[in-house]
Amino acid sequence: MTSPTTGATTRPATRAGTPLPVWTSFIGDRATPPAGTEVPLLDPATGAHWATAHQDPEAVTEAVAAARTALRTWSALPQHTRADLLHRLGDVLAAHGDELAALETRANGKPLAATRAEVAALVRWYRYFAAVAETLEDRSRTLSASASAVIRQEPLGVVAALTPFNGALSLGSWKLAPALAAGNTVILKPPPQAPASSVRLAELALEAGFPPGVVTTVIGGAAEARLLTEHPDVAMVTFTGSTAVAREIGARAASRMKRFVCEAGGKSAHVVFADADLDAAVAAARQGAFSAAGQTCVAGSRLLVQDEVYEEFLTRFARSVDRLRVGDPRDPDTQIGPLASAAALTRVESYVSDAVRAGARALTGARRPEPAGGTEGGYWYLPTVLADVRPDMAVCREEIFGPVVTVQPFGTEDEAVAVANSLEYGLAAGLWTRDASRAHRLTARLDAGVVWVNTYRLLHWSVPFGGHKQSGLGRENGVEAVQEFLQTKSVITEYGIPADPFGD
Repeated sequence: MTSPTTGATTRPATRAGTPLPVWTSFIGDRATPPAGTEVPLLDPATGAHWATAHQDPEAVTEAVAAARTALRTWSALPQHTRADLLHRLGDVLAAHGDELAALETRANGKPLAATRAEVAALVRWYRYFAAVAETLEDRSRTLSASASAVIRQEPLGVVAALTPFNGALSLGSWKLAPALAAGNTVILKPPPQAPASSVRLAELALEAGFPPGVVTTVIGGAAEARLLTEHPDVAMVTFTGSTAVAREIGARAASRMKRFVCEAGGKSAHVVFADADLDAAVAAARQGAFSAAGQTCVAGSRLLVQDEVYEEFLTRFARSVDRLRVGDPRDPDTQIGPLASAAALTRVESYVSDAVRAGARALTGARRPEPAGGTEGGYWYLPTVLADVRPDMAVCREEIFGPVVTVQPFGTEDEAVAVANSLEYGLAAGLWTRDASRAHRLTARLDAGVVWVNTYRLLHWSVPFGGHKQSGLGRENGVEAVQEFLQTKSVITEYGIPADPFGD
């Protein structure tokens, strides 16, 4: 049977006699029957088995066929019709906001207050790209007295959108909204550990009035990602995840001449000068490093603080971090939830213990919390501040994806820029100063796709987002995002008698 609140099917549980949801791919106008590999879904806060998902490579072929069939109808619709449906999808998501937020919290451990805010903000993404869809138009050029050209912008076709566990719904929407605005059909592939919100997104698109197959969700891991990337009827792959996986997927896409856009790893520098508003910088640094327990690509995980205020900043920052409320992510007062998995917890512990052994000083955290207040099970780690680190330490160079921030001093602007730009990553950077000239100079010198000045993590549907260097290709958000999902065709027409260069 189908659950009226989640869209998943249920089956008898193996314990306590309570039915557990079973999530399967959603293709066309229906959820597929359970098949393939069964994946237990574990609540990060408790470690409890709360649902099951099925990843089935066979679903890829069916999904691509459905998306290919729907493309003929969807791409031919008038732009205002596509825009109307994007508006309607935003409204439907808003109506199901509490349900979708709860599913995301269950999947990745983000506090419910954060996932509710994410879902509420997504409505603006769909409305913005609905407006962009209305403005797409061909351009014409006069070539001569009797010839002209029309430069058309056409959809690419079927787009595979590979999304991460830490924001399958929000980051999936960053891909889905502009792709649909451009006239493409989209296959969402969330990870098997966090599929529920993406399955519901496909169902809710149908409820909003989208033709079946325009939005499809295939639950899967590496095998399904590879099949989508290599399928001859998939025209484009857009991916969010680690740099290592982005390289692998990008190589496969490039070998088949597919469009590839990715937002990959980050190890963002957050630079604080002595003239900064330290209270504001401390608050922004805390939020930038520890939102979603540090499990975000733009986490400001490398704090660089000018010598003159280094010790004062450390004291204020550590005190501020100690006040963060760690606990049950379903509690509205919780600010820091658990890590998403046991593997993530082990990885974070290893980075921190290695750094401390190498001489780093732990000012806060550096351990699991005492089992109390909703942290009795699951994958918990306290927000951790490491001082006295060296730039060559792994904790300063590699993406940890957990609640760990390093703090290191610098003397001059040149030194700050050199350290900030010393890694292969270039996703984001933060800069705190009251000196407008310095801000102007340094924003040009920092190797990052996004630079925040006297703020951090301010993201907007109208502003392009993406990385430099090994942090990504292409851009999401803004009108620039829609261009990623379009291809150019030039139509040249001669209205007179064409010249014959070989004539008599």
